[in-house]
Amino acid sequence: MELSTKTVRFTAETSSNGVLVRDFTVDGLTGALWSPADSPSVRAPLVLMGHGGGTDSKAPAMAGRADRLVNGCGFHVATLDAPGHGDRPRTAHDEREIAAMQHAMATGEPVGEIVVRYNAHLAERAVPEWLATLDALQELPEIGTGGPVGYYGINMGTAIGVPLTAVEPRITAAVFGQFWYDDALAEAARRITVPIEFALQWDDEHIPRASGLALFDAFASKEKSLHVNSGRHKELPRFEADSAARFFARHLSRADVPRAA
Repeated sequence: MELSTKTVRFTAETSSNGVLVRDFTVDGLTGALWSPADSPSVRAPLVLMGHGGGTDSKAPAMAGRADRLVNGCGFHVATLDAPGHGDRPRTAHDEREIAAMQHAMATGEPVGEIVVRYNAHLAERAVPEWLATLDALQELPEIGTGGPVGYYGINMGTAIGVPLTAVEPRITAAVFGQFWYDDALAEAARRITVPIEFALQWDDEHIPRASGLALFDAFASKEKSLHVNSGRHKELPRFEADSAARFFARHLSRADVPRAA
């Protein structure tokens, strides 16, 4: 998918709890830019943040993580609706895969194979969209082309973020987690050398423990941290978002961060 228009067009804005949220479009893609309400035009690092499956760019989890990065670090945060999510229409392929996932979960069958397959399909579509969106965002004076960029995505956000980080040298630090090992995803992980933080749930009922550990092991980063918490898939502690904010605060101001190979 080629995206020729690289201009951010703001369509709405709201402000709450010290965070300015500006809805935007880039060539028909929809997302939001989260910035400090008292200084939205001040140059600061940018964190790209991918949402989980079945949600969207302004879901509560995204708002909570963005709040920590904006109020806690003074960063800008960009979120983007994945294909078939938010107000973006679903294709017939999307509908078939979603129906297959829902059936597997309703009947207690393993869902991992379907999720990995479908998320890989979404990543093929989403990575070029993120690249075009980053180009457009860096045209804004508060972002610029020389500032550091991070990526933060759990679950489907990892399925999209790993191949994105593997091909995008502007991303200098990333937080991933809660996803299955897959040969193609692991191959992309082996091309990533930037610092990473990775979270998984020890009692995840969907992602086998060994699968999550194998994906973490695949990253070529010399600096990588594994955060393991007890609990099921949807019980990732909220303090992991605080840890992610501290991780980005440490790394996005450094000039010597290694890039993707």
